[in-house]
Order: sequence, then C-alpha cells, then structure tokens
Amino acid sequence: MKSVIITGAGSGLGKELALLFAKQGFHTILTGRTLDKLQSVEKEIHEAGGSAQSFSLDITILQEISSLMTQIQSHDLYGLINNAGVGHFGPLDHLGEQEIQDMLQTNVLGTIYMTQAVLPFFKEKNGGLLMNIISTAGLKGKVNESVYAASKFAVRGFTESLQKELENTNIKVKAVYMGGMDTPFWDESDHITNKSRLRSPEEVAVMILDNLDKESIVIESKK
Repeated sequence: MKSVIITGAGSGLGKELALLFAKQGFHTILTGRTLDKLQSVEKEIHEAGGSAQSFSLDITILQEISSLMTQIQSHDLYGLINNAGVGHFGPLDHLGEQEIQDMLQTNVLGTIYMTQAVLPFFKEKNGGLLMNIISTAGLKGKVNESVYAASKFAVRGFTESLQKELENTNIKVKAVYMGGMDTPFWDESDHITNKSRLRSPEEVAVMILDNLDKESIVIESKK
C-alpha cells in the first residue's frame, strides 16, 4: 500500500486531506505536534475502513524528522503534503521576536527540511508527489501579514525552483495557493472576524484533489 505523509494532520485542511487520501486507498502517515488530535483522525480513518498511523513531530527539529523517516523506511512512500503552518498577524512593529521566528521556522524551514528528507526516497524510485500548501499570501502581499506573507513567498520560490529542478523526473511538485478557511487557525486571532464567509477545509480538500493535474492550484477564500 502506498503511503502519504501529511504534516499538520490533526485538524483543518490537513485532516480533510488525510481523510480523502485514505478513502482513495493510501496509508496516511499523520504528523503534528499534538498526538491526541492525530489519533482522533487516525481513529476516524480506521472506522471508515482506511489505514493510518500517527506520529508526534515538530518539523523544525531535524532529529525528529530523521527519527520519523527511520520509522517509516519500510513504507512504499508515494507522497508528502507540507501542510503545517503558523500565522501571526498585525502591524510589523507589533510582532514579537518569537512570533517572527515561529513563522519562518515552521513555514519555511519545516517545509524545506521535510522535503529534503523525502527526496531520496522519491529519487530512488523516480516518482512521487510533493505538495506544498502555501496560501494566497504567497502570491500577493496583504495588510498586517508582512512576515506571514514573507514566509509564504519563500515557500513559493522554493516550490517553483523544485518544479524546475525535478521537471525531467516523475516526481510531481504541486503548489497550492488557497485563501483563508473556516478552521481553528483563526481562533486566537482577530485578523478575520467572520469565518463563516470562508470555504470549509472539506471543500478546499476536494478542490485540491480535483485539480491534481495542475502544477499550481489557486483557490480563493470566498464561497
């Protein structure tokens, strides 16, 4: 059975993508910082007849990534979905040092580290799916999103460069640019006051899988 690693799989879009890939017959490797959330998703997948495993993982720590890859080295690894992300919003002079570091380390370095870890597996069999969930903040700057947008522009450049680097292989690199979704991502922020106008993560997940033939998938936030 082919396996797919999904980061940030405990809720929101990561969870919904995990459910969809499991329904398509993939073994889903669920990763994130909160194990009980991952195990809840794992249980839901198992109850629906699918296959899944949960692994606590901080994608900013190379040793934890290395440990994960050792644990799954016998899997037939088909894909990596870099979905985990952190966002802090507001005027630049109101952002704290830790908030800035969180966004750059998780959104940029975490994506790079995870990709670097799986590439040898993909190159060995000359195939695989690499999907980076970037956000429309990687396409256009937005008010009160300066550092968040900077992190997403960085992931966009990383993704587009990999598309060129791997264009003569059977490794497919996909960039997903979606607007805000109605998820817990906004619960501790007043950056978006009315989440109900946003697409649901279930809707976005379906749209992503329906457009997997495209290198870049752009999904606006409004319904």
